[in-house]
Amino acid sequence: MPTIVYEFAWPDRVVIGTVGLPGSRTFYLQVRTGAQIVSIALEKQQSALLAEKLTELLEQLMTHDGNPFSVPATTPIELVDNDPLEQPVEEQFRTGTMSLGWDPRTAQVVIEAYPLTPDDDEDADEDSAPDAQPAEMLLVRLPVGTAQAFATRTREVVGAGRPICVLCGTPVDAAGHVCTLPGDN
Repeated sequence: MPTIVYEFAWPDRVVIGTVGLPGSRTFYLQVRTGAQIVSIALEKQQSALLAEKLTELLEQLMTHDGNPFSVPATTPIELVDNDPLEQPVEEQFRTGTMSLGWDPRTAQVVIEAYPLTPDDDEDADEDSAPDAQPAEMLLVRLPVGTAQAFATRTREVVGAGRPICVLCGTPVDAAGHVCTLPGDN
């Protein structure tokens, strides 16, 4: 069965956002062009890593001889998007593997996301087909300014969770926190 590809070559909007309260949030990568919207669920760590690697990629491009791709040093104000996710959020799939690349022909960052599969689980069945095609995938191409704005917003969304206890380094719940310092028994 061929892979269903949700492709966005020049999206109107691409953001990471969350649903739920800190401590029980679900992270989504949401992409929209016109009336077509796709939302895929990610882990917080996947979101943070995507922003980190995207920033590294943009910094490499920026320092390339003369910055030929016009990568902005900061997020262009006209590309800042602090709006919530578009509702209703309908999860297309939960993300397993992701890849990040650069297409020099179009001067765009390329993000690919694939659904979580049993092979992504450490306890995957030995008999599963290793070369099986994914049922679906998300393919997003971003101009460098949009990619810069996306990475900035993603870092802000990831950082907006529960505060970290300065003593023990664990997240503080809204209901309270019992701090366990190393060596306390």
